[in-house]
Amino acid sequence: MTVLWTSLFFVYGLVFGSFFNVVGLRVPKKQSIASPPSHCTACDRRLGMLDLVPVFSYLYLRGKCRGCGTKISAIYPFMEWVTGVLFGLSYYLLGFSEELIIALLFMSMLVIITVSDLAYMLIPNKVLLPFAMMLGVLRLFIPLAPWWDAFLGAAVGFCVLFLIMELSKGGMGGGDVKLFFVLGLVLGTKQVLLTLFLASVIGSIVGILFLKKTKQGRKTPIPFGPSIALAAVLSYFWGADFVSWYSSLFF
Repeated sequence: MTVLWTSLFFVYGLVFGSFFNVVGLRVPKKQSIASPPSHCTACDRRLGMLDLVPVFSYLYLRGKCRGCGTKISAIYPFMEWVTGVLFGLSYYLLGFSEELIIALLFMSMLVIITVSDLAYMLIPNKVLLPFAMMLGVLRLFIPLAPWWDAFLGAAVGFCVLFLIMELSKGGMGGGDVKLFFVLGLVLGTKQVLLTLFLASVIGSIVGILFLKKTKQGRKTPIPFGPSIALAAVLSYFWGADFVSWYSSLFF
């Protein structure tokens, strides 16, 4: 049954991932997520059912618009697949528990902000605020141990990132600061600090690889949101084990 339910959650994730692509691409541009319907941005052709099957449509159409033949960005099927993996992983590790509700909301937010940051170097308040309210309320009923650690984590995450933003004089965006407030609500104090450490490591690796591939790398800003999102996933699912292991080495 575990394999069956994990597979179903993976499929649910594929479907929601398609919607999250729309949210991540339209909200920063202050466009409606409902109208106009999904369409090709090159020829304005409205997409049919054959064009909207997550991941499989991209593969079937060989990554091109069925109408005009314009190449479709691989970010669409990739983020659909990522959402499917995250939803399936959430169920596999948490089962039908109360925490699963938080996990699915958390993964949804991370996917949306990743799409938005990759496309526009922006993490919209209109995405963060609703998730902050929902996750904050849920943490009152599905608390960490101790219950106040979620709210302390939110404060610590916000304050540390705000300090970094001020000291870096533009090296850190305001969206990242607000994002860490929400991360703190979900992860708590230790894990939100672990997320910052992991995100810095991941971001550094991405930056080094980017510099090697382009001579303009030093002048081209790199979105930090995807690195934060990956670090947050690692911290959420395995951060407690890492903190326990690290503490056992020195204490």
